Amino acid sequence: MEHLATIPILRSFDEAKAREFYVDFLGFGVDFEHRFEPDLPLFMGLSLGSIKIYVSEHHGDATPGSHVVFEITGLRDYHAGLLEKRYQNARPGVGEYVGGGIHTCIADPFGNTIEFVERDPAEA
Repeated sequence: MEHLATIPILRSFDEAKAREFYVDFLGFGVDFEHRFEPDLPLFMGLSLGSIKIYVSEHHGDATPGSHVVFEITGLRDYHAGLLEKRYQNARPGVGEYVGGGIHTCIADPFGNTIEFVERDPAEA
């Protein structure tokens, strides 16, 4: 067996807020959207570089208040780009990461926390 990817599912309750946060603010692209019928909940696949997530309005797909951590490089540049967007619901900071390196945590409109970590190469 070989592990290829892990794709977290995050709960959403409002399509417009999810798009504003994940697409407009964080910069994820929409890979696909699925609804069983036009008036049923949205299941959406998103990606940012090699990071993939699913955002679901379906009850039972995920628990609100989840926390996912993505290890990345270029965190300071990404963070500066987020601040330039002046998103009204978040002004994340950058701080030291307990495992070495730096991180930023951003809460989405549904109580989930997205954490980006850049490890110090000497401590990784």
